[in-house]
Amino acid sequence: MSVTENNVAESLREGAVIPAASRAERFTSYDVAAFEVPGGREENWRFTPMKRLRGLHDGSAVASGEITLETEAAPELKIETVDRADARLGEAGVPSDRIAAQAYSSFTKATVVTVPKEAQASKPSVLRVHGPGEGKVAYGHLQVRAEAFAEAVIVLDHVGSGTYADNVEFVIGDSARITVVSVQDWADDAVHVSEQHLRLGRDATLKHTVVTLGGDLVRVSPTATFADRGGDVEMLGLYFADAGQHQEHRLFVDHAVPNCKSNVMYKGALQGNDAHTVWIGDVLIRAAAEATDTYELNRNLVLTPGARADSVPNLEIETGEIEGAGHASATGRFDDEQLFYLQSRGIGEEAARRLVVRGFFHEILVRIGVPEVRSRLEAAIEAELQAVGV
Repeated sequence: MSVTENNVAESLREGAVIPAASRAERFTSYDVAAFEVPGGREENWRFTPMKRLRGLHDGSAVASGEITLETEAAPELKIETVDRADARLGEAGVPSDRIAAQAYSSFTKATVVTVPKEAQASKPSVLRVHGPGEGKVAYGHLQVRAEAFAEAVIVLDHVGSGTYADNVEFVIGDSARITVVSVQDWADDAVHVSEQHLRLGRDATLKHTVVTLGGDLVRVSPTATFADRGGDVEMLGLYFADAGQHQEHRLFVDHAVPNCKSNVMYKGALQGNDAHTVWIGDVLIRAAAEATDTYELNRNLVLTPGARADSVPNLEIETGEIEGAGHASATGRFDDEQLFYLQSRGIGEEAARRLVVRGFFHEILVRIGVPEVRSRLEAAIEAELQAVGV
């Protein structure tokens, strides 16, 4: 028996909980009771400040308000309000934690946005979610459906106050090309926990971008799966945490079919005491997923003392027949060489620092395919830098 096997056997005798050996064993269910109430020591929750979840995790957060959904959609799109019995709901994925299951069990009405077959949206569509209000709790469900050969740009804009948990589904049909930007620009009091399910059909292309700027605690968990060959998903992220904010992004890319691609790139900046960001990137290449091509990258820039960034990339490969796979992660402060280079050319220290931060985020910003959103984010980043004097 190996050392590892001895350790596992000893742990089992002592009654310890052994974590799943593979992401392929991840438990999912629509039933809240199927999940134990997390205490904060579990792998899925160990970075999350449980007391700041306001009871979303233990069932004590009873819905006391409702969100308001404001739409500015392209005329080609169809928007429906449906009840829980709609057979389409849940098609993109099943909740993988207790809060997601609670959200799925608690919503009364869902919004379904459909991009019809072969339609090309004439403009970006904005779905603006207003929180339930300070001191109130709400649960929600949104599904975006892109039928075969459809093309569209969807912006989810989260604003306002309150406590909100939801599931968001993206069902991308064969050969559809969809761009999604999910912006979390909440008020300072807001708590938002969201599980986002991305399911791609044959030869489908999805660019999925998460932008987190505001809120007391924001936890977004996107999961990408492939229904058939040829799927291509690009998952981008940009986040900026201020003093006291907790921002957590947990990604899972599940390659279970051959000839699919995934590319993950998240970048974040932190400033102020107790600013905390968490990035978890899990990629699983199953035995059947031959010719997979995947890469994931996370970079964090710590601007002031007292801020903390946790970054955990994980890559699990069950077949050797792949095109490529890799991951990288780094967290650091300003690059002194970059600052010296700029200052040696007559640029003041403050201006040089701002240029470094802008350059850090530039690679993400240029990939956001919505000029209005890109301009808004550039202005938000500039405001953050002014606030801290960078």
